[in-house]
Amino acid sequence: MLWPFWIVSKLMTRLGLIVAAGAAGFGAGLLMQARAEHRTWAVVPADQERELPGDDLIPLADMVETRTLRVEAPPETVWPWLVQMGYGRGGWYSYDRLDTDQPSADTILEEHQELAEGDLVPTHPDGGFVARLVEPGKTLVLYLDSEQLRAQAEAAAEARSAEDEPGEDTPAGLQAAGAMSEMTMPDFRGSWTFVLEPAPGGATRLIERMRLWSGSGGPALRLGVPLFGLGAFLMTRKHMLGVQARAERHARAQEA
Repeated sequence: MLWPFWIVSKLMTRLGLIVAAGAAGFGAGLLMQARAEHRTWAVVPADQERELPGDDLIPLADMVETRTLRVEAPPETVWPWLVQMGYGRGGWYSYDRLDTDQPSADTILEEHQELAEGDLVPTHPDGGFVARLVEPGKTLVLYLDSEQLRAQAEAAAEARSAEDEPGEDTPAGLQAAGAMSEMTMPDFRGSWTFVLEPAPGGATRLIERMRLWSGSGGPALRLGVPLFGLGAFLMTRKHMLGVQARAERHARAQEA
């Protein structure tokens, strides 16, 4: 997901891909729909107010987005789809043309079912989020900040020639994110929390929360935070529905 995370930089090679996508690829109709649904879709007031794992990573956030979706499958059926997420892994179950170079997985990938705290969850070929909390079947917290991103960019630059350019098949959003590595990025911290809670009828409450601290980026950056929230909603909505559809389909197949 990407776009004005571009303002806050490549974190957002996942989260950021969103707004640029909205402006350049989805068109006015989708943006109008997003504005209409942004404040209400999957918003549960009680969940917005409660404390969730990972909140302590960014105690003073400029933006907090919390969404809750009921999935007609138990947590142990939903978890495999979360743990395998990432570029070069299972994808993000969202607008694949923007944030991956192949379709998101429609099957559980056994080779990507192991994830530990400190492991990389890539958003693009050169880096991405780091898993900060992994409680199988319950909680996953991903984190990225400007210092991590700089270190990832430096490591990637050392690993390849300065003349290398993204291939023509690289999604446009990822190409733009790659170009950001040449720019001075502002300080930021971002987290993405996934919580799975058992619900009546053998279902799951999937709760997702994004938190962003935009640092000392100045007025322009801070004015961009609301736009980032709208863009994040576009991709996150698609992502949550993608997880829901896959987990429910898998649950039905297990019952057949």
